[in-house]
Amino acid sequence: MLKWLDVLKLARDGSPTPLNKVVKSEEEWKAQLTEQQYYVTRKKGTERPFSSEMCSLFEPGIYACVCCGTKLFDSFEKFESGTGWPSFTQPLEENAIAYIKDSSFGMTRVETLCNVCDAHLGHVFQDGPPPSGLRYCINAEALTKVKATEEKIVLGGGCFWCTEALFQDIKGVKSVTSGYSGGHIVNPTYKEVCSELTGHAEVIEITYDPTIISIRDLIYLHLITHDPTTLNRQGADRGTQYRSVIFYKSDAEKEIAESVIAEAQELYPEKIVTEVVPFSVYYKAEAYHQNYFNSNPDAGYCSMVIAPKVNKFRSKFLAILKE
Repeated sequence: MLKWLDVLKLARDGSPTPLNKVVKSEEEWKAQLTEQQYYVTRKKGTERPFSSEMCSLFEPGIYACVCCGTKLFDSFEKFESGTGWPSFTQPLEENAIAYIKDSSFGMTRVETLCNVCDAHLGHVFQDGPPPSGLRYCINAEALTKVKATEEKIVLGGGCFWCTEALFQDIKGVKSVTSGYSGGHIVNPTYKEVCSELTGHAEVIEITYDPTIISIRDLIYLHLITHDPTTLNRQGADRGTQYRSVIFYKSDAEKEIAESVIAEAQELYPEKIVTEVVPFSVYYKAEAYHQNYFNSNPDAGYCSMVIAPKVNKFRSKFLAILKE
């Protein structure tokens, strides 16, 4: 998660490396964009406040750069700031946005650009809601709403080394990362989470294609690949960081989770104690935790605990695995 100090450092030291660059001539941009879009994105203009209905729209979806189509913001990070411009708390990816110190009009601000095509988007300020405290104030003319081709869900079910390994090979799953969620400490470390003082659980963030695998199926697989009936424990791993939990982002997701839990309850003689709680923020774990099982197959925990569980899962669910 980016904070204000991170933004200032990026504006001072240089923006993150983009996935690619799109370069066009002014004539090409003029031919592609409307007059107002060109004015805002290529000439660093500003639209009138409250001039777009986008300010009050909060339906699920992704906001992309109107110039090059780069995905910039998720509607989940959108909030009503009352300023008259669409406002977001975080970019979709940290390298989606470029940051430039702007000293125009007798003030010092941080300008935001599309990191791929250098389109002017707006500015970022430090008066947004917690936990990031950021407000990306973006011109609606610089954005286009696109249908989401991927969704994310955050789940906890014991050691994230194991849960990550189970979901990586499922069809429709684009990526799985290990991290922390559900606590009260910003950017926690693994050591802090293990102390049980942060309130965070070890979790995985699954990015998936909903046209291939549904959130219902992912939650069901989650519930049958760990023991959801043990409180703050999975096997020998004990502590609140190992609790079974599903983080939902909407009432619809909450209903799905509760419905799947009721369905899965028939498989267990003991009561399922999996928490179903609203999602707030996900913190990606340290680099050495990512893809841990595949990177450390001979490590003791991997060979003795994770490998048997992964092999059992793969043999049982061969039909849903990637080729």
